[in-house]
Amino acid sequence: MPQLLPQGIIVLDFGGQYTQLIARRVRECNVFSEILPYNATPDEIRAKEPKGIILSGGPESVYAPNAPKLDPKVFDLGIPVLGICYGHQLMAAELGGEVHTTNREYGNATLRAIGSRLLEKGESRVWMSHGDQVAAPPSGFQTTATTDTCPVAAMESDERKLYGIQCHPEVTHTERGKEVFKRFVYDICSCRPDWTAANFIATAVEEIRTKVGTGHAVCAVSGGVDSCVAAALAGKALHKNLTCIFVDHGLMRLGEAEEVEKVFADHYDSRFIAVDAADQFFAALKSVIDPEEKRKIIGAEFIRVFEKLAGEVGECEWLIQGTLYPDVIESGNPVAAKIKSHHNVGGLPDWMRINVLEPLRLLFKDEARAVGRELGLPEHLVERQPFPGPGLAVRILGEVTPERVERLQQADAIAIHELRASGVWDTIWQSYAALLDVRSVGVMGDARTYENPIVLRAVASEDAMTAVAVRVPWETLERIATRIVNEVQGVNRVLYDLTSKPPATIEWE
Repeated sequence: MPQLLPQGIIVLDFGGQYTQLIARRVRECNVFSEILPYNATPDEIRAKEPKGIILSGGPESVYAPNAPKLDPKVFDLGIPVLGICYGHQLMAAELGGEVHTTNREYGNATLRAIGSRLLEKGESRVWMSHGDQVAAPPSGFQTTATTDTCPVAAMESDERKLYGIQCHPEVTHTERGKEVFKRFVYDICSCRPDWTAANFIATAVEEIRTKVGTGHAVCAVSGGVDSCVAAALAGKALHKNLTCIFVDHGLMRLGEAEEVEKVFADHYDSRFIAVDAADQFFAALKSVIDPEEKRKIIGAEFIRVFEKLAGEVGECEWLIQGTLYPDVIESGNPVAAKIKSHHNVGGLPDWMRINVLEPLRLLFKDEARAVGRELGLPEHLVERQPFPGPGLAVRILGEVTPERVERLQQADAIAIHELRASGVWDTIWQSYAALLDVRSVGVMGDARTYENPIVLRAVASEDAMTAVAVRVPWETLERIATRIVNEVQGVNRVLYDLTSKPPATIEWE
């Protein structure tokens, strides 16, 4: 999907763990941001009509043999540039400053700013995460901040509109971080705060109409937030020329297929078709245990169903789906490593004939929710927890069979019921049960058991790019464990996953 609103901010990604946070912080200023690889050419950048450029952090030293470098002509585009951490060091190195390897600095530091267009004068707490640092700024630059160990913690050449900062203003540990972004996007780049849900809807609706024309489109729906918002957006654009298709692959949560049909009957005017394709998916997944292969198989089977139905609903060349920006990022790009193939991105087969339209492709989850509210979707639907497109297949480690799915559905339903009854449900971004492909010894009724464990996961997050485990009350965890072991056949142990993201992902597969 092309850039939706011109004159936003381009973020050049040098492989930093916080790159997506930088883009989010800009968008929180109601200014559009888009992430491009570090080696985007000056012409590619200029074509986006950005008002500013941000260079992200990264794990390399600027002097490493394969360190990522940008075309130095980027600095001569006349567009304001802000370098953060590695981007700050790279700016200095490319323009004639000095960068030295020093003692690594990770954690809080006190920044002392003399006051500039980028930084407010005074001391503030910031977050540092670096090994190299700028020892001397390039000619024509002024040092605008220091710390006890970093002599050039910030620098700028206001004449050339080039700015650098060693700390990470995008993380919450930096107390004035949001002010740094506001000063850059508003005061320095003169951006307008026009990245809003209403503006997005107007632009996206027009694009959908332009692409689909007078033809027909089908929209893949699952009942989750992303697909429901995509369906509402497509419905606003296409009206009766849209058919929403729900494919029940047999991998939904307990009672969810019936709930999806009710949602579309109650809240949508578009034609709705529900297809029971469970046998087809289980056959395709037989004996498959590798999670990447599962995702690709499920993606391919979805397309087979959609292409078949698209041919039955009339002149239809477009498949609309609710792909989000994190799906695209995690499925990999030339800079970011592929974490996992999302079934609707990296899992799509190359033989598919139907065109794919992804109106939410540049949105983070919270932005998609805001669009849903603007479109008038009910709050209970907009605030639903995320659920993966491959469904329980990526929460069942090992082979996916109807019997194992039923076992997990029962355990998951118990966990959801008890978590809803606890006082932490509103703090949970995503929660679920996973079925492991190992067995453990237990004792029930004085007899030895050798059965599967269930893992519970409940995390808090803003955008799914990072997450932390929720502190579920001990009594609630005990109640869930007792009920699952007593009520679900084939399970004799329940565990709780405390791992944050990173290093883990939210889903187990």
